[in-house]
Amino acid sequence: IQVEHTVTEEVTGIDLVQCQLSIASGKSLRDLGLSQDSISVNGTAIQCRITTENPANDFTPDYGKLLAYRSASGFGIRLDAGSAFAGAVISPFYDSMLVKVTSPGRTMNETARRMRRALSEFRIRGVSTNIAFLENLLKHETFLSGATRTSFLEEHPEVFEIPRRRDRANRLLRFLSET
Repeated sequence: IQVEHTVTEEVTGIDLVQCQLSIASGKSLRDLGLSQDSISVNGTAIQCRITTENPANDFTPDYGKLLAYRSASGFGIRLDAGSAFAGAVISPFYDSMLVKVTSPGRTMNETARRMRRALSEFRIRGVSTNIAFLENLLKHETFLSGATRTSFLEEHPEVFEIPRRRDRANRLLRFLSET
């Protein structure tokens, strides 16, 4: 099954993993009530892979200990979790994905707005992530219009202009613990 199956599930309403398991147990597509004619697309969906990759450093994976980890939540947000939790040690010899986030919507703008809200709720400390890059991407008009090409990142270096996060809470806690 493809990595982005969550997007297909959101826009078709079909649980692909459950269907795959049913077919493996001997059922047919007909048994499941599925035919190409019966499948329709309703709305849009976006999946973002939250990784410990540093977009400013050619997406080089970062590693270390997760000092803090809080996922997004709420209506219309689907999380397919990796092994991220506060205290987890991210190895340089393993997949850099922390969690997959999927958001559906009626339009691309609604879907992107929902995903930006979800991304803003994440709190991950201790390693670099690609969240700010994804937020920039989801605000870009060319991306939102669907007119992107494989050369998009080279043509739009502004998506790599990532503001430095201040992390005020951890700085305050560090100050208090040292005082």
